[in-house]
Amino acid sequence: MKNILIIGCGLIGSSLLRAINNKRIAKKIFVFEKSKKNIIKIKKLKLKCKIINNFKNTIPKLDLIIFCTPTSEYEKIISKINKYLSPKTIITDVGSSKKKIFTIINKKLKKGVYWTSSHPIAGSEVSGPENGTKNLFFKKWCILIKEKNTNWKHIFILKQFWSKIGSKVSIMSAKKHDEIFSMTSHLPHLIAYNLVKTATDFEKQKKYDLIKYSAGGLRDFSRIAASNEIMWRDIFFDNKFNILKTIDLFIKNLRSFRINIKSQNNELLIKKLIQTKKVRKKIIQLKQDIDKPDFGRS
Repeated sequence: MKNILIIGCGLIGSSLLRAINNKRIAKKIFVFEKSKKNIIKIKKLKLKCKIINNFKNTIPKLDLIIFCTPTSEYEKIISKINKYLSPKTIITDVGSSKKKIFTIINKKLKKGVYWTSSHPIAGSEVSGPENGTKNLFFKKWCILIKEKNTNWKHIFILKQFWSKIGSKVSIMSAKKHDEIFSMTSHLPHLIAYNLVKTATDFEKQKKYDLIKYSAGGLRDFSRIAASNEIMWRDIFFDNKFNILKTIDLFIKNLRSFRINIKSQNNELLIKKLIQTKKVRKKIIQLKQDIDKPDFGRS
């Protein structure tokens, strides 16, 4: 590839910028970033790229455009770049929910231009270009989305792109993606947010210095509370139907635990606890474990 544009240069965008430069995937990398603070940070960090403030002269010569903004920004950005887009340019994104994105794309993207969505399963509770790293995607899954009008040539090129920066690539439909990640990522985030809120409510109610004595469980879950609130608001809203289903299932199982604890049902409680240990073993066997717990940072 000769020219790549990264739209949004926070944690993910700046990590992509570093990874692309490190692997020498493109001759020139352009960055569009609306945050003046982030632009100052990019310059201070001396990240190798050309920062642009308009799309007119850049878009026509691009091989790849990567959206790295919250999904609520997509429609606005598409309206700005639409008239300059060429069918030969590959467009992708790094959003964590997909069905809603394709609704916007199908309405707003001009005919003959293809959008091939990506989801790198990587991230952190911290944000901003200062926290990016060239190895963020190394040995992490990246999901590519196939729909009815998918351009398979673009899928092939994107598979090569993500593989070059170290990702393991899987291909699935937007429907399957959103169902899977409502459980493996979105619900864990929601639980972590709620757990921290419950702890602070408990602290106020009891007037205890609770946070001071945070054990490993609360401490590790609390990391996610520092995650970008705009990004997670968008994910919760975009994938709300699947997330609501997982919440209902979680509540059902939580009630079951409550009943077993209240009645001191040793047999059923032990059975549930053993079942969860089996899942943990499977995660380790599949090499999905990491050195430090991140409780679904991705």
